[in-house]
Amino acid sequence: MEECAKAAWSVRQLERQINTMYYQRILASQDKIAVANEIQTTEPKPEYEKIVKDPYVMEFLQIQPDTHVYEGDLEQALIDHLQHFLLELGRGFSFVARQKRFTLDGQDFFIDLVFYNYILKCFVLIDLKMGKLTHQDLGQMQMYVNYYTREMMNEGDTQPIGIVLCADKGDSIVKYTLPEDNHQIFASKYFTYLPSEEELKRELNLKEFHKKE
Repeated sequence: MEECAKAAWSVRQLERQINTMYYQRILASQDKIAVANEIQTTEPKPEYEKIVKDPYVMEFLQIQPDTHVYEGDLEQALIDHLQHFLLELGRGFSFVARQKRFTLDGQDFFIDLVFYNYILKCFVLIDLKMGKLTHQDLGQMQMYVNYYTREMMNEGDTQPIGIVLCADKGDSIVKYTLPEDNHQIFASKYFTYLPSEEELKRELNLKEFHKKE
């Protein structure tokens, strides 16, 4: 209820967050061991995990299961439904840019979506992937985050984070591609339809299983 009051959700928005298991998805994305260790430290770190969900539910796009869409079409659909996407992202997000270009060694790179979270005071970079997550996807996002860390941060900002939104992923790829102390790069699955309660529970239970490995 505290989050509802802070975010000023309407009754309809609150109902939607309950139906999509909003809080369970946030909790599932957090590393419980890292959170426990964080309590023991004297210098608090930004709680990036608290603004990342896994999975994300984007039923407002009204894209049926097994419908083939291109990454550009998915990106456009999110822009067309930006208010709904901001609600799904959570409190404190503001839109910054689409297809943000930067150049390294004469080569252009494009970040699909850039947001800023004014609560954690950090840029949030989002890359969309239609297929299954690969280690190359995570490496690419690491480069994006490194660039924003070194070139785009303003005074008072905390370090940027990157989220690879993918149609499917294997948690082992994430586990062995990213360093154990990673708190900046995340990979989350997305649904373009409203999954059943059973589907969501299965997804969350699977993630919990991989955390215990």
